Amino acid sequence: MTDMPVTDGSMPDGSMPDGSITTGSVTNNVLVVDGLTAGYGGGDVLHEVSFAVPEGSITCIVGPNGAGKSTLLAVISGLLKSRSGQVLHRGKRLTGKNPREILRAGVVHVPQNHSLFREMTVTENIELGGYTLGSKTLVADRRAAVEALFPDIGSWGKRKAGSLSGGQQRLVEFARCLMLDPDLIILDEPSMGLAPKTMRVVFAAVKEMNARGKTILLVEQNARAGLRMAGHGVVMENGRVRLAGSGTEVLEHPEIGALYLGGRPGSAA
Repeated sequence: MTDMPVTDGSMPDGSMPDGSITTGSVTNNVLVVDGLTAGYGGGDVLHEVSFAVPEGSITCIVGPNGAGKSTLLAVISGLLKSRSGQVLHRGKRLTGKNPREILRAGVVHVPQNHSLFREMTVTENIELGGYTLGSKTLVADRRAAVEALFPDIGSWGKRKAGSLSGGQQRLVEFARCLMLDPDLIILDEPSMGLAPKTMRVVFAAVKEMNARGKTILLVEQNARAGLRMAGHGVVMENGRVRLAGSGTEVLEHPEIGALYLGGRPGSAA
């Protein structure tokens, strides 16, 4: 297949091929992935992947199984080293940093698999998200803020995390990641395994975090639902960026719709 980028011709960092900077350039991109190649053992999974995550956006990455989405997130989060290319967070290299350093830089990754400590209470799990803050007062203030954002969570405080449903656990994971007041939130398949009603609750929480000023990079198995709420979309295929543009442009692209989204944009997800 041929690439069909929906772009203004600029490079991932906002520069034009001649080196000039366009309006809405690097200063407005929270994250820039530039020419990233990575893999496992002797084989590459990602092949010169490039895209940007604008500040204040929800950017949704979609694609078939095996497209390299999880590998991409592993590289951004420092769990996997790249072979070439770079990842920039507000113009500073994340490439080569370990996960703890990337976390301290303000990039928080909520993984696909549930990551709460099941035998600990909800409150204890949330407070663990602020373990690097170094101030009990600040931890308490942050917890109060996230419980105000997600009111139901406050009523679950004394419950063991393992007693919660999958959707409830996901909301607690969101609350925990907000304890560090992150600059960028990376969400890997947040709706995985959830019933449609619960999925809508989780997506509403994602939109609420974004409305409160958080920039979000989302990988989502429900491609149509993810792109509908995203300002920007990236389609990956065989470890490459197949298409990038606004969420609407990607959602309405006829070939992408037929290949990955189950037909026409107007059809049910």
